[in-house]
Amino acid sequence: MNSRSATEPALLSLLDRASQTALHAYAPYSGFRVGSALRLTGGEVVTGTNVENVSYGLTICAERAAVMRAVAEFGPEIRIEAVAVANLNGASSPPCGACLQVLSEFILPDAPVIFSIQDGERVVAFRKLLPLVFEMKAK
Repeated sequence: MNSRSATEPALLSLLDRASQTALHAYAPYSGFRVGSALRLTGGEVVTGTNVENVSYGLTICAERAAVMRAVAEFGPEIRIEAVAVANLNGASSPPCGACLQVLSEFILPDAPVIFSIQDGERVVAFRKLLPLVFEMKAK
């Protein structure tokens, strides 16, 4: 766990962007509003928010929305150097397993992932959140 004073200012800024993005979440069914912000290796910041659907399986998480937007805006060669996840519900919010797997296609293994916890935020290297990535050799 990290206190705000001990966390890198750039990561806190990224977390603030994620929090602002969470305000735009479409979460009429769960009320769980999440925002994500990705910092790419070129310095660009791309945000995403969760979008629910009455058929819950069609819901997309904030992290995956941000990845899809980053690829659409900057191309499939993007590399993510930091991730922030925030929610407006005061609950801990590390990326879920599906989001971690999607992030694994584009993220640097030691990239910091900062996310809200009940009494502040936590920063964890990506490889510690998903130590055994599913991989397949590209053709």
